[in-house]
Amino acid sequence: MLTDVGARTTSAQVESLVLVRHGESVGNLADAQARRAGAGRLELGTRDPDTPLSERGERQATVLARHVAKAERPRPDVMMSSPYLRAASTARIVAEAVGMAPVWDERLRERDLGVFDGLTGVGIRESYPEEADRRTRLGKFYYRPPGGESWTDVALRVRHVLLDLAQAHAGRRVWIFTHQAVIMSFRLALEGLDETTLLDVDRTQPLGNCSVTRYRRGSDGQLELESFADTRHLEGAAVEETHEEAAEEPPALEVHERRG
Repeated sequence: MLTDVGARTTSAQVESLVLVRHGESVGNLADAQARRAGAGRLELGTRDPDTPLSERGERQATVLARHVAKAERPRPDVMMSSPYLRAASTARIVAEAVGMAPVWDERLRERDLGVFDGLTGVGIRESYPEEADRRTRLGKFYYRPPGGESWTDVALRVRHVLLDLAQAHAGRRVWIFTHQAVIMSFRLALEGLDETTLLDVDRTQPLGNCSVTRYRRGSDGQLELESFADTRHLEGAAVEETHEEAAEEPPALEVHERRG
């Protein structure tokens, strides 16, 4: 609990924080196809760090870039990004539109799924039935797949990022390009959400590709949530909004691990 207070206090020293999920990726498409087919594994020939944007994801990023260049006032002071290709490409497209260069930070990378990487829920149950049972018993939030990370591991990375932002970018407007689990971990750290609330938000409120989540410093000095998963900049553009399908199972039973 002391960690929550510390993160909430120091992170408020930035003027505003904008979290952008990457555009639709080839991995998102492979994941959706595998789930529809009931397959055990994604048809994907790249490492997770090297998975690129889809053509639609590139268009989503371009629409966001035009929006930022035209409507974002005042402009961002700092742009940071996960080095994973789908996030880095989104960041480059947006940063170039406003004459900036993103800074890569490996702590913003996607959650490592370990031996589950590339598997669907069906594949996890088939290949690792004991781990699937253990995950069900422990729950999605605390479970760590072999060789991978739990949500709490990602949250620890995020808390360190917030401490560094407070020291290096006090009073500045910071944009971060990253992934679904990382954005949810920022919500955990900044808003003090508990496990049940966080998982309920993740299950019921889709975090679309190229969506924007905004925090702004309030009168009490704390960063306050201004908007979550906002995709209004895509409305009226010749590109669709995309996001993962809602989980069919409650969080305690859900085994599928998404590529965010």
